[in-house]
Amino acid sequence: MARIRGIILFIQFSITVAITVVLMYIFKNHTHKVIKVWMNFQMFVLGIKLQTQGKLDESCDMILMNHQSLLDIIVMEYIHSRDLAWVAKKEITDLFFFGHIIKAPRMISIDRENKAGIINLLKEAKDRLDKGRPIAMFPEGTRSDGKSMLGFRPGAKILANRYNLRVQPIVLFNTRNIVDSKKVLATPGIVKVVYLEPIQADKNTDWFEKTEEKMNEVFNKECTNYVS
Repeated sequence: MARIRGIILFIQFSITVAITVVLMYIFKNHTHKVIKVWMNFQMFVLGIKLQTQGKLDESCDMILMNHQSLLDIIVMEYIHSRDLAWVAKKEITDLFFFGHIIKAPRMISIDRENKAGIINLLKEAKDRLDKGRPIAMFPEGTRSDGKSMLGFRPGAKILANRYNLRVQPIVLFNTRNIVDSKKVLATPGIVKVVYLEPIQADKNTDWFEKTEEKMNEVFNKECTNYVS
């Protein structure tokens, strides 16, 4: 059943992504509204219920999240009211047509294989921050298997320190069990969202390392409840 739902989901997802991209180019000044409608629709179709712990602080300049599934983005866009600027791998941006889901709303694309990638990240992030858009990043850099978190890459630390950002770490549970794009599986379920206390980035402290430790601590404490 999960496989059938997965196939239906990804057919639906492909169609609605195409429609969303077209609408974002038509309504260039309202891309965030278009995205919100699309994300709300996805949450409804997937039959997702949310369980939250802690409080979301939308005044923060950056959110850091663990990454297990494309559902992570859907959930956070559904929850957060501001126009988030997601940092995505260049490989996604380069996808034929579907890369426009990054380009149309002016998300941030980085080339991790290029030494100039961090320079481009800093430049693009400054532009989005000046426009009042918080930066959303997955410090692991790629999706984990949902059983443990991967080590954090330094990009988020460099960016937050450079612009003295106020950062909120967020830990998600069960997103991979609900939507597993690699195995093409989908099933309704509960996503738990744990908001950790915001922290002020400061290059003279070990805030990033402490944040990684805390997120791992929270994840490891509860992950066994969600490992299939």
